[in-house]
Amino acid sequence: MKYIVILGDGMADYPLDEFGGKTPLSVANKPCIDGLAKYSEIGLVKTVPDHLNPPGSDIANMSVLGYDPDVYYTGRSPLEAVSMGITMRDDDLAIRCNLVTLSEEEDYENKTMIDYSSDEITTEESRELMLYINEKLGNSKLTFYPGISYRHCIIYDIPGNVKLGCTPPHDITGKKITEYLPSSAFGSFLLDYMKKSYELLNHHPINEARRQRGLRPANSIWPWGEGRRPGLSDFTEKFGVKGAIVSAVDLVMGLGICAGMKIIKVEGATGNIHTNFPGKAAAAIDYLKNEGDFVYIHMEAPDECGHRHEIENKKRSIEMIDELVVKPIIEAFEGEDIKILVMPDHPTPLALRTHTHDAVPYMIYDSRKKEISDDNAKYDEPYANSTNRYEATGHKLMMRFIKE
Repeated sequence: MKYIVILGDGMADYPLDEFGGKTPLSVANKPCIDGLAKYSEIGLVKTVPDHLNPPGSDIANMSVLGYDPDVYYTGRSPLEAVSMGITMRDDDLAIRCNLVTLSEEEDYENKTMIDYSSDEITTEESRELMLYINEKLGNSKLTFYPGISYRHCIIYDIPGNVKLGCTPPHDITGKKITEYLPSSAFGSFLLDYMKKSYELLNHHPINEARRQRGLRPANSIWPWGEGRRPGLSDFTEKFGVKGAIVSAVDLVMGLGICAGMKIIKVEGATGNIHTNFPGKAAAAIDYLKNEGDFVYIHMEAPDECGHRHEIENKKRSIEMIDELVVKPIIEAFEGEDIKILVMPDHPTPLALRTHTHDAVPYMIYDSRKKEISDDNAKYDEPYANSTNRYEATGHKLMMRFIKE
């Protein structure tokens, strides 16, 4: 038996007027997924407990992978740090560091969050900016590490239970940052670094060149998502299958590394709608044919479209997952025993442009089941709700998927 997870990050949504009161999942043309739906178990699953905030992809993907976030979760940034190859000591605090675009009011506190990704700045440009920031602001206790695109990391040598009071920048797009600056006693030092970063970056040659090309400047750092070094139990020992992660996102790759899974990097995988969907499918197929039993294919595109309020692109990203990922996988394993789990990690409603705690629709397909469950079945939020199947503890779904 081969096990395949099709994870459309942020794929779930609310009904939209633009889609006639339907969700992107409902209106998307996804014949492969909906074709499997007739033979599948469909329901809702709660991936992020209400008491854990914010309801981010870190907690949600940990839950989908079968790990109880109340037991294992230590923060988002440590997972990204692991993926970046950073060795963390016991007293190290990892902090996610976005390169963002802020408006240009004189007082830093009065600026507005224009873009949490600086127009999805290239890795080459952002690396140079982060190395410059580390040269100017780094010290023996605090180091800035360049990552991919706008996603970077700070390692801060500080013991104890530290809360910085930071807000994810994608939660405040278009809002004044005044109420969302680091608020804790420990976080006050970060505000000074943020202000200094703006002075260093706003007219940096890279940003001036970006302005000339009509692109937004990456003119400030934005820290958030702090945490300590994580530790997950081994995935193979836990579930009895050898698994791999296919993703372009550091935190998901970090989860896989911590769980002892293989990380498969695909050339051209970007984490947005322009990612290499066919390459991800091909990598997953090759792994299952030649090496392992389980693959977790993570696709960030629907989430990014939700954050950026790209209505048509969110619908299109779902259609591309169906056409370019699910279809070739079904064709590659025709006549073989496979199970497929299709789901998002969390909703990213276009109307809100951020994540929510709402339960998400899941679909479990088992190729050994030949009888149609419901000829009218469809994979979307309304149908999942109509089945009255509800898994209140998200991390338990993976065990059911593999063991039952």
